[in-house]
Amino acid sequence: MTSDFPIPVLGFAAFSGSGKTSLLERLIPRLRQQGLRLALIKHSHHDFEMDKPGKDSDRLRRAGAGQILLASKYRTAWIREGDGATEPDLGELLSRLDIRGLDLVLVEGFRDEPIAKMEIHRPTLGKPLLCREDSRIIALACDEPPGQEVAVPVLALNDPDSIARFVLSWLVDSQRE
Repeated sequence: MTSDFPIPVLGFAAFSGSGKTSLLERLIPRLRQQGLRLALIKHSHHDFEMDKPGKDSDRLRRAGAGQILLASKYRTAWIREGDGATEPDLGELLSRLDIRGLDLVLVEGFRDEPIAKMEIHRPTLGKPLLCREDSRIIALACDEPPGQEVAVPVLALNDPDSIARFVLSWLVDSQRE
């Protein structure tokens, strides 16, 4: 269960094409500059290849190994082959993290999970606001005003410094609880 996870978890939720990855790419260095040790879990609706074709781990995965852990002093990677029908849930993925070196886990996607989330919204895409239905959304980051009243703080999507300040403030508040 994600609510039992000992490290704060903050999701970034939006419809596809809203800019979750772009925001995180600009936000992560700012959080790191503040001394935070971060992990990121990203959800994808697409099949993807993480390994280089022809490398040992790729060859062994294609030979039928359902899980591969590739480790060196530079990085460690865990690859699990799925059945194409079910996905690992966020709790399972969180359990794979080494929490000894973490202050915050950022989650891209998994918008239906019961975690605190920041919504990324671009009104020009014509998608509904998630924060109107999801009480776990703590802020809305938009590239222009949302066009309707919302019950959460509205942040400028193109101002990653203010978003970083908001995340840091949220982190401090969440550790008080």
